[in-house]
Amino acid sequence: MTVRVQPATADRWDDVVKVFGRRGQDPSWCWCQRFLSATDKPSPLAGPVRDNRQALRQEITHAAVPPGLIAYIGDQPVGWTRVGPRSALPLVGANRALARVLNEDPGTWWVTCFAIDSRHRRSGIGSVLLEAAISFARFHGATSLEGHPVDTAGLRAQRVSGSALFTGTMAMFVDAGFSEVARTFPTRPVMRLAV
Repeated sequence: MTVRVQPATADRWDDVVKVFGRRGQDPSWCWCQRFLSATDKPSPLAGPVRDNRQALRQEITHAAVPPGLIAYIGDQPVGWTRVGPRSALPLVGANRALARVLNEDPGTWWVTCFAIDSRHRRSGIGSVLLEAAISFARFHGATSLEGHPVDTAGLRAQRVSGSALFTGTMAMFVDAGFSEVARTFPTRPVMRLAV
């Protein structure tokens, strides 16, 4: 199986939607906005739900550097990851547990999430996207790349849903050459790679 990875540009918007599958039409789903804005979903009495889908579309359309990458098998989009400067993700630094262990480094980039088509999970798509994120960050001048994956070895459940692993797995990061620099929770390491 050959997987190729492309930047998420405006002309590939329909591919981003396809990767998100059944949630592709839900404007209130995360759409990789979780670390960008302090605006949470309002209560039903407070007004309409934030349109995260449109927010990502606008971001992709207007970004000088694409905010994510799309994995393809043939012409079929099968995966997505968001990767960009940590400084452009204000809620990473606003997270108290992360703020205690992260150092200030304007050259650090962050991998926030992975979305893999359910038919292609556990087939290495996430690892291919992570390797592509390393190259992408390096090409755009990053000094290091970090992520906050799940250490599945420490989980109690026999089987974990894909949605619980949206930040990737520690094993995936270790295989890509990352090192653990801290933990915010027993199953949540902060991983870093100098690029």
